[in-house]
Amino acid sequence: MLFQDTLNEIGGLHTEMMNKAQARLDSLSKPLGSLGRLEDVVRQLAGITGEFLPRVDKKTVVIMCADNGVEEEGVSSCPRSVTSSVTQNFTRGITCINVFTRHAGADIVVVDIGVDDEISCEGVLNRKIRRGTWNIVKGPAMTREEAIKAMETGISIVKDLKSRGVNLLGTGEMGVGNTTTSSAVAAVLTQCDVNLMVGKGAGLTREAYSHKINVIQKAIEVNSPDPGDAIDVLAKLGGFDIAGMVGCFIGAAACRIPILIDGFISSVAALTAIKIKPEVKNFILPSHGSAEPGSRLVLEAIGFEPMLNLRMRVGEGTGAALAFHLVDAAVAAYTQMGTFQDAEIEQYVPLE
Repeated sequence: MLFQDTLNEIGGLHTEMMNKAQARLDSLSKPLGSLGRLEDVVRQLAGITGEFLPRVDKKTVVIMCADNGVEEEGVSSCPRSVTSSVTQNFTRGITCINVFTRHAGADIVVVDIGVDDEISCEGVLNRKIRRGTWNIVKGPAMTREEAIKAMETGISIVKDLKSRGVNLLGTGEMGVGNTTTSSAVAAVLTQCDVNLMVGKGAGLTREAYSHKINVIQKAIEVNSPDPGDAIDVLAKLGGFDIAGMVGCFIGAAACRIPILIDGFISSVAALTAIKIKPEVKNFILPSHGSAEPGSRLVLEAIGFEPMLNLRMRVGEGTGAALAFHLVDAAVAAYTQMGTFQDAEIEQYVPLE
């Protein structure tokens, strides 16, 4: 089975190459460790790829698009039709992720993994599991088999991108109601109070916000997911978009491609992937800290600190696209700076 076989392919980081990268970083004409987080990025890239001079010149954001049955509970200020509209607008080049990826020199791959519409639009991959998940207040969002199929969709897309030379990935999503599903999944996997995890999403009123919390609490009670079984939690409370991104993280780890988390929903997918296979964490980089309150809690649960804090809550992969610039800068400094020897400067070693 593709899912299990891919999990079995995931190995560890190339520690010897990480040590070599650190030695080069220390030889560059700058104070030791002065590039901070950028040096961490370089070491991780070397460990992921096994390359002394890693390349990140072919970047892609994969955007998983799907509808969520819980939308019928009134948890979003947007109608369900918005999912289809925005999914198709990705192909028109007019959305925020289009602007940011163009600026970063990156591509996008738009995936209909569960939109409640029949989209026949050039530029949208039809990988529909079905037209949206079921309402999690009334029962599971999907079957366990559907959750695995959605993850395998993400895995397959990443493996195809690997064959086309992509060497840096970002994750994105589009789906009305998906802050509700992701909050539910995150609350269970982190064992955190729902009230602390849940955000207002796209502009909810105070009353609607309280209703959203109640909906999530009821969904957890109705489904009784097993916190020790991340696939069970995903199938009962998640969405096809989240499951597809889980597959992207797992696939990237197996293919040894560095992959960036976007915001809250993407971070929940990353946490789920890590719960399924802890070694996946080694291949993931954070991007920004979303304005959604659960973002900080989920990143802390993973053990990540965001590289950017911009109070963004766009989704779509926008934070990952912005972080591409930081990864580019890290690699550029590492590969293009002169060493102390090149600069004819005596290496500065700080006193203990």
